[in-house]
Amino acid sequence: MSSPARIAVVGASAAGLSVVEGLRRAGYAGRVTLIGEEKHLPYDRPPLSKQLLSGEWDVARLQLRDGEAIEALDLDLRLGVAAVALDTRNREVALVDGSRVGYDALVVATGAAARRLPGTEGVAGVHVLRTLEDALAFREALRTRPRLAIVGSGFVGAEAAAVARELGAEVTMVTDVAVPLADALGPELGRMLSEVHLEHGVSIVAGMLVKEILAENGRAAGVRLADGRVIEADEVLVGIGARPGTAWLEGSGIAVGNGVECDSTLYAGSGVWAAGDVACWLHPRTGEPTRIEHRTNAAEQGLAVARNILAAPGEATPFDPVPYVWSDQYDLKIQIYGRTRGADEVRIVEGTVEDRKLVALYGKDGRVCGVVGVNLPRATRGYRALIAEAAEWDQAVDTALIGRTA
Repeated sequence: MSSPARIAVVGASAAGLSVVEGLRRAGYAGRVTLIGEEKHLPYDRPPLSKQLLSGEWDVARLQLRDGEAIEALDLDLRLGVAAVALDTRNREVALVDGSRVGYDALVVATGAAARRLPGTEGVAGVHVLRTLEDALAFREALRTRPRLAIVGSGFVGAEAAAVARELGAEVTMVTDVAVPLADALGPELGRMLSEVHLEHGVSIVAGMLVKEILAENGRAAGVRLADGRVIEADEVLVGIGARPGTAWLEGSGIAVGNGVECDSTLYAGSGVWAAGDVACWLHPRTGEPTRIEHRTNAAEQGLAVARNILAAPGEATPFDPVPYVWSDQYDLKIQIYGRTRGADEVRIVEGTVEDRKLVALYGKDGRVCGVVGVNLPRATRGYRALIAEAAEWDQAVDTALIGRTA
């Protein structure tokens, strides 16, 4: 079986770019169409809540590749035009401008969209933080040093809180969990990060749902909590996660649930593959459906899909990564390898919470599943192999602690 003559990639961000670059590097000379809903060349998203928001970076620095590099890929590039439907029988993607793109192999890399609170569409001063336009609008709002309410305490909300405080905003963070970020890092590290935010002047309302966002004359005025309290605010950032971009696949026959449902090789059937935040694949080690919203995962999946599209029949390889994500908050550099959510064991093996320099191992079912480092990047990276091999928990901890005291 020869390589497909036409490959279409829907989604022109990190995952989509990784696919087309992977194809060209492998020598694929067929037609490649890259479709992007946004008008911009592929850009990096993690800095939106960090360097771009703070003003440290300008927009140009976000570009993953310049125009010359994109042109060298010899693409049929369709930017600023969304995919609205998929016809798997005729192998065509319908675009919002009425055009249709044929393909022999298709990659869905449509990412995820920020979740919004009901009734907030069109209300001035209510922000999400997912696209370049989102970040620029929010950055402009922060110039006035407003009273800012942040709904949600995930990494995006926490990073935005740190930047907003450094820019002089008055910040209140509301979260429905008892300890912010405890679901990702465990209660001990979650409390440490909460203390850091409190020390920098962030007010935290924990264990409380937001009932509604208040508006006056079409503009945000604050948030009402489930217990009736009102937090007055000039601007509101909603950071309650993201929804995979699968709505355009309705009626296509491609299975979607928590993303595009794929096998372990990222194949969804009918000539369709998926990569990035939208892909939910069967993890080859756990056998569980897995979807990861990490920048590095998007790039790695894109390359894996490119390889598998071009592989000989029966030779596509399962995607089995060690996920990596990082977060910058004040003077803290937080790095996470593996999966920490759902861990049933956490042990600090280097450094201390008090010094805010540490490495913590995370375990599940007697095996190492993740590692978190705070301001110890080289040491943290050294534990990556334990995750890749799913090392036995007790032995890994004992070895780490012996090395610590040696």
